[in-house]
Amino acid sequence: MSQHFLLSAKARTLSLVQVMRMSDAEAEGAFRNLRWPEGVSCVHCQCPTVYEARRPSGALRFRCKACRKDFSITSGTLFAFHKMPLRQYLAAIAIFVNEVKGKSALALSRDLGTQYKTAYVLAHKVREAMAFELKGMHLGGAGETVEVDGGYFGGYIKPANHKENRRDRRLAKNQNGKRRVVVVIRERGGSTVPAVFKSESASLGWIGSRVAPGTKVVADEAASWNGLETRYEVARIDHSQAYSLNGVYSNNAESYFSRMRRGEIGHHHHVSGPYLVRYAQESAWREDNRRVSNGDQTRNTVALALSSKPSVDFCGYWQRHKTV
Repeated sequence: MSQHFLLSAKARTLSLVQVMRMSDAEAEGAFRNLRWPEGVSCVHCQCPTVYEARRPSGALRFRCKACRKDFSITSGTLFAFHKMPLRQYLAAIAIFVNEVKGKSALALSRDLGTQYKTAYVLAHKVREAMAFELKGMHLGGAGETVEVDGGYFGGYIKPANHKENRRDRRLAKNQNGKRRVVVVIRERGGSTVPAVFKSESASLGWIGSRVAPGTKVVADEAASWNGLETRYEVARIDHSQAYSLNGVYSNNAESYFSRMRRGEIGHHHHVSGPYLVRYAQESAWREDNRRVSNGDQTRNTVALALSSKPSVDFCGYWQRHKTV
């Protein structure tokens, strides 16, 4: 019997020991090569003629000969205005991607020796980098099959102590309005794209914008998906009768929610609110990269972070310039 990929040496190409043994110069070189594989160019005017102009503190800066402006390896990226050494960011990303179902901010703060809120913001920036890979992604096409499903998160209502005071928490009048549904589109043999909505039926327009015409769609028997039948060939599976019947199944979408739910229960405990979409995008990235070595996962995540603009969620967070 063949060995599972995650148990093989091919899955372990980078260890935390290797990262921590790096010098600051080696970490700078790793970030530099991932951002500018063909040589450093000015982030302001794209001029290729630049030179090093380190600060008295030793911090690496570059200066452009054309516009005379200074910039760093992380200028204009997700890690702009960083305070910690680059080696520590590299270690944080290596720790983050090594987890199978997620990494809690509390555990990350202990690993890095930082405050909880520092680890929390850093973890969300890594999730934002992972989401950059999903931006504008379209799935399906002629002859392709995608699976659609939804899972509800958040809005937990604690039951009353006495039985006579308890209410049916499934009814809308007894809910707090914080419950949201993560809708996922997963192409068989392809990528996974999630989004967050108030209800499954509210996602039909988004599904239509992400799934190409001519795609076969597989969904469960929920009435929310009836509107898809006007656009696509839709196969339905009744999970009260079977999980797979006559070749019709949505197990790939279900496995995505299995990973996300395990991450919620075992690591995060709470993934609702405005950042629910980031946890959903992280789970999608982990699903799509589960057969990629941890070294490549780390390098790809750093490259995504260096390709992204400053954080839309947390840029100015420390100065309270943005309400999040």
